[in-house]
Amino acid sequence: MSSEKITVCRKEHFNAAHRLYRPEWSNAKNEETFGKCNNPNFHGHNYDLVVSLTGEINPVTGYLYDLKLLSDVIKEKILDRFDHKNLNLDVPEFSSLNPTAENIAVVIYDLLRKEIEPAIALRITLYETERNFVIYPSL
Repeated sequence: MSSEKITVCRKEHFNAAHRLYRPEWSNAKNEETFGKCNNPNFHGHNYDLVVSLTGEINPVTGYLYDLKLLSDVIKEKILDRFDHKNLNLDVPEFSSLNPTAENIAVVIYDLLRKEIEPAIALRITLYETERNFVIYPSL
C-alpha cells in the first residue's frame, strides 16, 4: 500500500449575518473601507465550508478519518455555533474581531484544530459568495 498522503473533504453550508466595521473608526471611514458590508443593520451570506484533512490512510480501517465523525464535529463545533446567527452579536469569538471571511476561516480552523489529532493536516476553505472564498492555512 502507498505511503503517499491523501486528502478527504467534508462540505457543509451555513447562513449567517454580519457587519464589517471598526467601532473606533468614524462612520465615514467604515463606509469607505467596508462599503455595503458596513450596513448598521447587518447583512447575510450563504456560506459554503469545505473542511479538508490530509494524512496517511489507516491500514486497518482504510480511513484517513471517519467522515461521519468529521460531520458530527463540524455540526457541533461550527454549524450549531454559526448557522442562522448574527456573527457580531451571537458568536463570542467575534465580540472584538471583525467577522471578515478571513477571520471566520481562522476561527473555524482554531475550533476544529482542537478536535483533530495533530498528525492530520487541516485546511479550511470558506466561500462567502460563489466567487469569493478564502483558504486557511494558505497553500
